[in-house]
Amino acid sequence: MKRITYLTLTLATIGALTMTSAAIKAQDMSRGANNFYQSEQLDTQKVTFKNQYGMDVTGNLYTPKGLDKSQKNAAVIVSHPMGAVKEQSANLYAQKMADQGFVTLSIDLSFWGESAGQPRNAVSPDMYAETFSAAVDYLGTQEFIDREKIGVIGICGSGSFAMSAAKIDPRLKAIATVSMYDMGQANRNALGKSQTLEQRKEIIAKAAEQRYVEISGGETEYTSGSPHEIDEDSHPIAKEFYDFYRTERGEFTPEGTTPDLTTHPTLTSNVKFMNFYPFNDLDLISGRPLLFIAGDHAHSLEFSEDACARASEPKELYLVKDAGHVDLYDRVDVIPFDKLNAFFSENLK
Repeated sequence: MKRITYLTLTLATIGALTMTSAAIKAQDMSRGANNFYQSEQLDTQKVTFKNQYGMDVTGNLYTPKGLDKSQKNAAVIVSHPMGAVKEQSANLYAQKMADQGFVTLSIDLSFWGESAGQPRNAVSPDMYAETFSAAVDYLGTQEFIDREKIGVIGICGSGSFAMSAAKIDPRLKAIATVSMYDMGQANRNALGKSQTLEQRKEIIAKAAEQRYVEISGGETEYTSGSPHEIDEDSHPIAKEFYDFYRTERGEFTPEGTTPDLTTHPTLTSNVKFMNFYPFNDLDLISGRPLLFIAGDHAHSLEFSEDACARASEPKELYLVKDAGHVDLYDRVDVIPFDKLNAFFSENLK
């Protein structure tokens, strides 16, 4: 049994709070939206490997056709937005980068998609960061991969998880984020620091009480995530996320789950984000290059700006003109793949 409640005023929850029964099936395929892009230039292999805790991590390994596997090659790990799966945005990025000559690996974070972890949709920032390190373990033990040339792209929430991983895993040599979301800050303070301490405490208390319900055999409760219905009066952020996650543009339901749970973490685990501070101690990444890509109109821009301000050189904040947050999930005419190619070509020499 499952139930979805909406508590925190984060980007997707704003939309959820404005749901009505008058649903609009939007689908904006402008500017090259192509989430389900399939390259004909690549060999694709589904791979599964263990993380440090013996849990399976599943991903798609993309290699350019004709790749010389007698040589050591650079590789880039790519992970999906928070609450999504590799089939949403990550596979697109991984294939586009592999089209430019890199070996790439798109991964499902633990507890999501095809990667292991119970309960499903659980929030565990440490385990998310571990997923990246496990991906480095896998790539670094392949004979055709150069251990000194492994980079990472984190999209949306995965940007903050990649930063967290990089702080304690120097094997990640170059770090790029796209439309990054600091999931800690978002849950503690909400967008624009609009959530009060009392509101935060109320959320924590409700999640704590829900633990009694579930340990006693009651329904699992889910929270946050993108709305399932919108109308003309819905918040613009609600419309932005609905158009990707709830239409054919980006909708994907992993085997073994249901559409109503897509993007929704468990309520009792979601409060763990309030103890998540991915931008603290960024000096630990000092010396390794950082690239923060964000739309200049993105509601999430504050997080990329914050991380860049705290980080040491070399670093760059790259703004995509006339782009919002979700635009950089799949709009290939907007996503700066050339910038990413140049960044990794330069820094994974």
